[in-house]
Amino acid sequence: MLVKYALKREVVIGERPIGVSVLGSTGSIGCSTLEVIRSNPELFQVTVLSANSNWELLLEQINEFKPRFAVLNDATAVKEILHSHTHSGTHVLEGEDALNDILFEDGSEITVIAIVGIAALRPLLAALKSKKRIALANKECVVAAGSLLKAAVEKYQGVIIPVDSEHSALFQVIQGESTADVSRLILTASGGPFYRTPVEKMATIQPAEAVKHPNWNMGAKISVDSATMVNKALELIEACRLFNLTEDRVDVLVHPQSIVHSLVAFNDGTQKAQLSVPSMTGPIAYALTYPHGRLPSAMAELNLAESGVLEFEALDNERFPAVQTARECLRASDGHCAVFNIANEVAVAAFLEGQLSFDRIVPFVRRAVSEFGDSFRVSSPESLDALWNETRERLFECSSF
Repeated sequence: MLVKYALKREVVIGERPIGVSVLGSTGSIGCSTLEVIRSNPELFQVTVLSANSNWELLLEQINEFKPRFAVLNDATAVKEILHSHTHSGTHVLEGEDALNDILFEDGSEITVIAIVGIAALRPLLAALKSKKRIALANKECVVAAGSLLKAAVEKYQGVIIPVDSEHSALFQVIQGESTADVSRLILTASGGPFYRTPVEKMATIQPAEAVKHPNWNMGAKISVDSATMVNKALELIEACRLFNLTEDRVDVLVHPQSIVHSLVAFNDGTQKAQLSVPSMTGPIAYALTYPHGRLPSAMAELNLAESGVLEFEALDNERFPAVQTARECLRASDGHCAVFNIANEVAVAAFLEGQLSFDRIVPFVRRAVSEFGDSFRVSSPESLDALWNETRERLFECSSF
């Protein structure tokens, strides 16, 4: 259970501003995290900002928050920011190794992992090793490297607080409850922008359409995952690993309004849900302050009288087979889950580049799982790198796709 040590090592809120490192600060979750910090400067202080290549936005963040360190992966972007930035108190560095090293000396207590994809794995492991509390907004690492994370959490007694709205909801709901009383977890899904789209039109969906989520403002990759329901499939695997449950005890319920973010069913027949407006600032604020209460006005207050009817329906697994594929992977092995995750990253990248049609994303993933899920073992970050390369070589460049 990856959240098992959450109460054993607390960050004391209020004595002084708490140092927060925001990895992936220019993405959607990173920007929302900085919004929470901006509104609470007496509570939080940014120590590290990191980005891939968006140096212009990172420079704005440096000038506003004045962190000790800023890290970019792109060498050209580093040159641009060094040429342009005016805050001499921030050390601008390049590359993943530099980022991993400074996590041991940056002075922060909390690290927000907002990097998308398995690129977050090494910084996440470094943050656990450096005894940071982790506010985790990356599901791919839990899916692709669950055994590695579990070993790191056990070894370093790591603290992971989930930030994804669904898993934050589950985490909030089970507070004060006995895990022995939990019957099952229920993840809600909006259905994405194409839940009612005729199947025969799926092949013609364009990237610009797929990134327009009806309820959430998210990055391109996550928005496409929501449209294919792969996002919910990944969340199912993540929920099983975060809360140490088998896949038959985690359900998915379609809820188009995205007001009920998840539910917990108990063995006495009771269900408890977490409700709020669709906003990531609430889960982020909860992770930053847990277990010391909630931040006032972290997000707009929900008004149920104005929300209208809340709808729920069962997931159509034939129309959206990704969730069922995730269940099969969980029953098979960690390797199958890793192949599922990485093949999806490759497929989504191909779709966004116009090289793969929307309706072929999930079949691409299913083929990858079928072809070499049995042979793969997750033993290190390097083994995941090898899998990424093998996936691209064996499937992405295949003429049938």
